[in-house]
Amino acid sequence: MLKKLISFLVAFPVFFLFASYVTSSVAAENSPEIPFIEQWSASAHADSKAEAFRHWDKDGAVPKRCAGCHSSDGFKDFIGADGSAKGIVNSAAPTTSVITCTTCHNNEASNMDLVTFPSGTIVANVGPSAPCMVCHQGRQSGPGIDKVLGAMAPDEISNKLNFLNVHYAAAGATLWGGKVNGGYEYPGNDYQGLSSHPKNINECTQCHDPHGLNIRTQSCVSCHKTASDTKSLKMIRWNKTDFDGDKNTTEGISGEIATMHESLLTAIQAYANKTGNPIVYGAHAYPYFFVDTNANAKADKEELIFANKYKAWTPRLLRAAYNYQFVAKDKGAYAHNPRYVMQLLFDSIGDLSNVNKSSNTNMVRP
Repeated sequence: MLKKLISFLVAFPVFFLFASYVTSSVAAENSPEIPFIEQWSASAHADSKAEAFRHWDKDGAVPKRCAGCHSSDGFKDFIGADGSAKGIVNSAAPTTSVITCTTCHNNEASNMDLVTFPSGTIVANVGPSAPCMVCHQGRQSGPGIDKVLGAMAPDEISNKLNFLNVHYAAAGATLWGGKVNGGYEYPGNDYQGLSSHPKNINECTQCHDPHGLNIRTQSCVSCHKTASDTKSLKMIRWNKTDFDGDKNTTEGISGEIATMHESLLTAIQAYANKTGNPIVYGAHAYPYFFVDTNANAKADKEELIFANKYKAWTPRLLRAAYNYQFVAKDKGAYAHNPRYVMQLLFDSIGDLSNVNKSSNTNMVRP
């Protein structure tokens, strides 16, 4: 029997080569192509080495409280795409679980239309932007600040308070503004709600490529003729009001926000000095606000360590610092909702001026 099989194989080698070719050809033709794979591969969502996905390597898994946004498995768990209950993450997730195609391309994500923000506000009819806003909304809110501070006197120093961080890239909270109370909104003031663009430029993915994550500047040029790249986007402004009071009305609205943002940090430091507890800010060092040990108003490297975190918080200082961070962590705030963030900055500076005995009268509140 073995001799017959060997004779057959020797006599008909071409048959097996042909069969192998046909099988591989059919498999190749039936293999599905993955569109936009190159764009996705180069994006932050696919960066398996990024801190956003590897922060928990030493722990061995992404904890449930973080997995919903820092892993594909966790996100699908949260929205119920894995068959579990919606609105809760049931299990820790692998640290290597980046945001993949099936994270967003599944029935549950496609049918999402409600988003619950950290303030507790539920926004309906969000549309295709809902999956984006589940994660890009921050982890803290104005009402959350009030809940922690309770009935404390505005200038009461407490070493039991810690800085409350909005987290990062909270674009959804910025976009919806006063509707979802992402920033700390001072009582008695009105705040801009949803910031709307013209039709067809209101969804997240109409301005941001959903796969490569780059800004689709071609969507801007129809109205903003000079907005041909991301740098020129920052030169856009909607009127000539000198909001920041620097007498420059040719800069983009991002410039107005930047000056007000700088002024708020100056006011924060002036207030802290009056309490006898100087403060500095480190944009990339957790928990961001530290003791200015040499009182030089500069964030020196040796000061930006966790052991030197700022502890002499008062409610007034914490509210202003929270708003400073809220604006700092949304790099696209000038496009997402410039009125809202300028209102937060203006009011924060104004509240600190009650103690600083200075004023922001050169500024204009939108």
